[in-house]
Amino acid sequence: MKRINVTDITLKKLCGEREISLLFREKSAVANCADAIGADAIELPAVKSVREDTIIYKTLAQNVQNAVLAIPVGFNSEDVAVAWECVKDAKHPRLQIEVPVSTIQMEYTYHVKQAKMLEKIAELVRAAKAFCADVEFSALDATRADEDFLVSAVKEAQANGASLVTVCDDAGVSTPEQIADLVAKVKASVSVPVYVQVSDRINMAVASAFSAIKNGADGVKCAMVGKDALLTGEISDALNACGAQIGAEIKLNNTKIHASIDDMAASINHSTYETETEVSNKKKILLDSDSSMTQVAQAAALLGYELSDSDVGNVYKALKQVCEKKGAVGSKEFEAVIASSAMQAPSTYHFETYTTTSSNVSSSMSQVTLKCDGEIICGVSNGDGPIDSAFRAIEQCIGHHYELDDFQVQSVTEGKEALGSALVRLRNNGKLYSGNGTSTDIVAASIRAYINALNKIVFEEA
Repeated sequence: MKRINVTDITLKKLCGEREISLLFREKSAVANCADAIGADAIELPAVKSVREDTIIYKTLAQNVQNAVLAIPVGFNSEDVAVAWECVKDAKHPRLQIEVPVSTIQMEYTYHVKQAKMLEKIAELVRAAKAFCADVEFSALDATRADEDFLVSAVKEAQANGASLVTVCDDAGVSTPEQIADLVAKVKASVSVPVYVQVSDRINMAVASAFSAIKNGADGVKCAMVGKDALLTGEISDALNACGAQIGAEIKLNNTKIHASIDDMAASINHSTYETETEVSNKKKILLDSDSSMTQVAQAAALLGYELSDSDVGNVYKALKQVCEKKGAVGSKEFEAVIASSAMQAPSTYHFETYTTTSSNVSSSMSQVTLKCDGEIICGVSNGDGPIDSAFRAIEQCIGHHYELDDFQVQSVTEGKEALGSALVRLRNNGKLYSGNGTSTDIVAASIRAYINALNKIVFEEA
């Protein structure tokens, strides 16, 4: 029977779907899982941050023991050397040329016509071939392409050194018969192996893969998890059950596959499988000591903070120190790190004293005294509890109301005299400013946190 090669695209799918890029340990878990279950090749996402991605991908390249490690080279010849640097230490490296072949994608995304695209394909394949013997050409959006041009594209890729070609159904609306016919046409045009990447958008991924294999496809691309992808477990089960009918078999470790994927999924944080309900607040964040500065900045942006480069650096250093003791932090802990580390502004307003009265039968009354430029200012207000009335009293002092976006209180130490920590987020002109304060008096801690955030606003406006 014909052996069907399997390329794992889980990393590429997850990195494209998530609001925040995968942590290094998550990427490593995915790659190790794909390698362990017997994938013939593992695809990496394209390089975005040269410095950080190069370090991560070079580490993955050394860890992957059996599979080919493939990486896209981008759309410019200059990017080929960057991609090669990432995978050159792999036991079996592969460079990928991924370009669209449909008219709509070529003209509206890359602004080139068919003739120019053929030249670009030849240029990129030659540039990749100069570094690596194994070069793949992926015809993106092939199911919406002019078939004659698709044939010309794969022929051009082979003529310039491509060792395999892939037909991709990015639109995800083709029937199994249409994909099978397209694969047969491409297969008849080239002598190199032909792979297929189908979509499960209309719940026909397995059927489409079967039809493509029956018409000559030499390999399939699938993901262990991911939206609209041909799932590894499903195609493995299907070929093990019915592969004999089309004379094809798959060499994945079927006894390991489902348990390994479940373990991998658990290790990469359930925010990977994002449903609208689960991530409507967009705050499922997990950062650890392996997190990069880019990931820190992305996580801060997801929470609504616009940090300067220096603030990102300060937050990154503070995060490292916290993670050495705690292991990993979620969104609430990360906000506390931002509050204590980002934009340490000079104190325009100094907290002097407060007095509050409160009972369960009447509203609370607070008086807050601040100092600004040597002048003592005082505000008095009532509110729903001592903290609300204290915040209103501060607004009387400064003569301005800021939207309170979030307020959190937690204990830092244990016991009756526990040290309390308060976090306040104020919104001004669409931007968020966070402040934190600590005290054995939780009202005082809350006031200090508010003043800390207020000073950041005043400093930036000045």
